Amino acid sequence: MALPVEEWRVCAARRWAALEPALRERLSAASLHDALPLSCGLLRPEAEAAALRGLCRRARAGKEPAAARFYREEGNRLFGRRHYGAAARLYSQAASHELPGSPEVSVCFANRSAALFHLGHLEVCLEDIARAESHGYPDRLLPKVLLRKAECLLCLGRVQDAADALSAVENKIAVDGITTTQQTLLKKLNQLKIKIHEKESCPEPAPEGRDDIPRKSEVWEENDGISGASSSLRLNFDRERGRHLVASQDILPGQTLLKEEAFVSVLCPGERLLLPDSSETAWDTRVTNADLYCHRCLRQLLASVPCRGCSYAKYCSQNCADVAWEQYHRTECSLGPLLLTLGVFCHVALRTVLLAGFAEVSRLVEWSHDGDKDLRNPEARCKHLGEAPDTRAGTRGIPGCNDNGQYQSSYQAVFNLLPHAEKHSPEHKFLFMLSVVAMCKELQEAGLEAAVLNQESSEKWSKPKTREKTSGELSPGLKIMAEAMLRHVLQLQCNAQAITVMQESGSGDGAVVNKKPVRLATAFFPVLSLLNHSCCPNISVSFTGTAATVRASQPIRSGQEIFHCYGPHRCRMGVAERQQLLSQYFFECRCQACLDELESDVKSVVSVRNSFCCPSCRAPMQGEDMLCCSNEACAISVSRESLSHRLLDLQQQIKKALEQLRDGKADQAIKMLQKCQMDAGNFLSPEHLLMGEMEDHLAQVYATLGKWQDAARHLERSIEIVEMHHGPSSVEIGHELFKLAQILFNGFAVSEALSTIQRAEEILSVHCGPQSTQIQELQEMKTCLSELPRSILQRT
Repeated sequence: MALPVEEWRVCAARRWAALEPALRERLSAASLHDALPLSCGLLRPEAEAAALRGLCRRARAGKEPAAARFYREEGNRLFGRRHYGAAARLYSQAASHELPGSPEVSVCFANRSAALFHLGHLEVCLEDIARAESHGYPDRLLPKVLLRKAECLLCLGRVQDAADALSAVENKIAVDGITTTQQTLLKKLNQLKIKIHEKESCPEPAPEGRDDIPRKSEVWEENDGISGASSSLRLNFDRERGRHLVASQDILPGQTLLKEEAFVSVLCPGERLLLPDSSETAWDTRVTNADLYCHRCLRQLLASVPCRGCSYAKYCSQNCADVAWEQYHRTECSLGPLLLTLGVFCHVALRTVLLAGFAEVSRLVEWSHDGDKDLRNPEARCKHLGEAPDTRAGTRGIPGCNDNGQYQSSYQAVFNLLPHAEKHSPEHKFLFMLSVVAMCKELQEAGLEAAVLNQESSEKWSKPKTREKTSGELSPGLKIMAEAMLRHVLQLQCNAQAITVMQESGSGDGAVVNKKPVRLATAFFPVLSLLNHSCCPNISVSFTGTAATVRASQPIRSGQEIFHCYGPHRCRMGVAERQQLLSQYFFECRCQACLDELESDVKSVVSVRNSFCCPSCRAPMQGEDMLCCSNEACAISVSRESLSHRLLDLQQQIKKALEQLRDGKADQAIKMLQKCQMDAGNFLSPEHLLMGEMEDHLAQVYATLGKWQDAARHLERSIEIVEMHHGPSSVEIGHELFKLAQILFNGFAVSEALSTIQRAEEILSVHCGPQSTQIQELQEMKTCLSELPRSILQRT
């Protein structure tokens, strides 16, 4: 959720409407520097501030023992039903609500280690056992955990370590004696001793390495003027396009153009933590991104390390937790409910200034006051660039470049991203003025001001703060931070980059893994932000954690501009819809794709392919509100509204079919999807994307039944439709071919699998790079198939 919750937006809108017209005019015309002092007194303690506090009570981020008990008991229940993955996640939620160092949190770690052991994550299981021991796991329960540790070590081939763990168990039992309940443990102990003796007597040969899979490595020469960029790019500036990147040499598809680590990123939390107003306590067991990914590096979590102070932040390791605490989370920790209420944009703005530090923020804010007119009109700063913008002397005047003419992924580059303050609506700016003031007042009242202004040692920062009585006026230092935060919130409208990840949909335990792109976090990438938009871009962007990699998706000639797609692609929607969505970026798209469609009287291809067809003769329907059959011999007419309702009903039926699949009722799911196909054929174009989605779903169902030929047949039909919409070399086709390769591999269709793998590799290596997970899986499948006996290969 990028913006604040709806109730706060309504509250701010009412406050704006109630202001005197003269004050509204002053706020609308004021610079960022002048707007903050005017808005500081508009957050009234008894009205807006009180309403915001009430909303914050819905966003639970504190440690609550009752929640810990609930999640632990739910985890135990699912563990008993052998749902180990779900149980592990619930134990993680329980641990996040327990106090650090308590026996209760150690029990959560120990329980989670048992779930991880059954899931086969042995190394992570050992880490959890170590956490349980370090957090004071109850002495009477220790033998059971130590036996699990020994079994893990034995499975990992660490025989001597396993023997040492068993000795520790024996010593423990010798001291404490054997109880009736420990007879089972003693039996397990003796079994493990026998296994260790067998391993020591007949050690297994070391497994052969599988390093024979070739790994393509790319020659990379970094640009000396743009951090993280290839030497094949140069930075240009002109009045029409602003800052932009162009090719300084011919570029091939798949060539890496940029590798950039986000200056700042904030995980998108999902909706689970925002609860409705209610006197009843209802703990939610639904899983969101906040439970699945590290809140600092965005790595996928198996066994999260909880924050010491709140229940919200979770990390992949103690190192990530410590670094996050040192850099920003010690300030953010107590503000969790407020940040969840005010939305991700406000959170990114706060974290940006915390990472930059007060000294750098203050320097640039003061500099912006001196050159405020130039910041509003950055073109004026670049008139002297002349005809040589690619030279170091020429780039020195481009906003964001340092004194040496280098454009670095730094706070200075972030600060110089355009906020377009004059283009935002006054109401929108006022919403964020109040939100930023609320954040700064909370920092002041929570006693965190000195920490934010870097006036306090890190030892003091970790101590609990007491709320301070304040006058309601922000200190000079916090006003500087507030001005910078307001600037960053406004910048995010046009410069926020979504970090996406291919996330498994469904249970993830099938032979064919179905993945879809999911927005994981919002970030500032100052170099990536240099790329202008096109509805038909010439690059692909992929993410690994908080790092972005930009690759050419097609040949790019020397001198040609590098284009990113900000969201609405020509393959996904028509020009009118694209132009409407792009209006949020304060420009009218004039890319070649838009110009071609606007100058043509013919409807866009995507509109035709996703159109309705005549229920009687199947010819395309034409018109706006009332649709008429394009076949002159057919007199059928029907309202667009009625067909749209029919489409919504169809989508609901498809959703119910997929629920049947998740419940293990595959045969019922097939019947429902086939009925949906028949209904769709009566009013949707045969090339409609939903027709392809239904074929994809049927392939998924047949794959769960092990009917590989049927699955492949349906997926091939889906691929035909996807290719019509997105093109034969698109990343969408790459993902579909990856699924088809899995189906053919499992169905033992060797020759078809090898050819599909080759095509999928060619496409995905361009968009995702040769080191991506999907490419490596494809190479492993290819190696496995290639090693089959020749007699089998000849029969397939």
